[in-house]
Amino acid sequence: MTALLFGILTLVLIGPAPEALSRARWPLRAPRAAMTLWQAIALAAVLSAFSTGLAIAANLLAPGPDGAPTTNPLAEIDRMGLPLWLICVGVFALTLMVGARLFYTGIRVGFRTRARRAVHRQLIDILDRCDRTDATHPLFARDVRMIDVAQPLAYCLPGLRQRVVVSEGVVTRLSRDELTAVIAHERAHLRARHDLVLEAFIALHEAFPRVVRSHSALGAVELLVEALADDQAVRATAPTTLGRALVACADAVAPRGAMAVGGPTTLARIHRLTRGRPAPWIAVTAYAAAAAILVVPTLAVAIPWLTELSRLISAA
Repeated sequence: MTALLFGILTLVLIGPAPEALSRARWPLRAPRAAMTLWQAIALAAVLSAFSTGLAIAANLLAPGPDGAPTTNPLAEIDRMGLPLWLICVGVFALTLMVGARLFYTGIRVGFRTRARRAVHRQLIDILDRCDRTDATHPLFARDVRMIDVAQPLAYCLPGLRQRVVVSEGVVTRLSRDELTAVIAHERAHLRARHDLVLEAFIALHEAFPRVVRSHSALGAVELLVEALADDQAVRATAPTTLGRALVACADAVAPRGAMAVGGPTTLARIHRLTRGRPAPWIAVTAYAAAAAILVVPTLAVAIPWLTELSRLISAA
């Protein structure tokens, strides 16, 4: 029963739940709370998947005639029968493979992304054309780089040596206040380390099989990350200023591993800037749902199962 409940919970958390949340409209009204809910769903999905496999594999440690758990494979086969024993062993091996794949995918995404950023950062530093004679200009900052490109580009490179990159096309299009809003938006990404949040979801997205993972979850998280950066930029300037800057940079792109101020989410973000402040109950409900997703299954299912498993191990 424990394995069945965890299995159902896993399927819900990696399929219908992310799909429904990605289609909802309220997350843009409370992006921080929505991001917390997304992270809770992702973590609970991983924990539930492992718990499903371990709950099935725990049948290998079921008590024998003397009350002690059977740890001898031959005794387990006699007690369970060969077909059921093979199923339990196979599920346990599959669980270990899923964990190894998730670990490998996270390492691969991290190394691959950082390698791209390091090469691109070196190139940007060489091509920098910022005029830092005006100390009051937004481009005067040490972390800002300007490249001689007519196409509007504005993005950031996270890491130990952070960079905010703008093109000459952006500088000529935007006023000083609008340029300040764009730079504030990119610096918000850098301060909050939104790149780490995206890396975790990218790794999770690539680790799960295509037939079960939600295809729109990653896009929804990317939109929330941009909305959080927009909120910080609005505090530094104004909603109308940021809105004009987003329109001017709507067709901006960024290299892989960077985060651009424009892109396909621009229209939704501009509409968001025209709305009033969200109702507090939206954020409160989202935080409560995030806590429930993590806490309720643990209290209702995991703790009794862990208690029984602990008793069997101690009796060995």
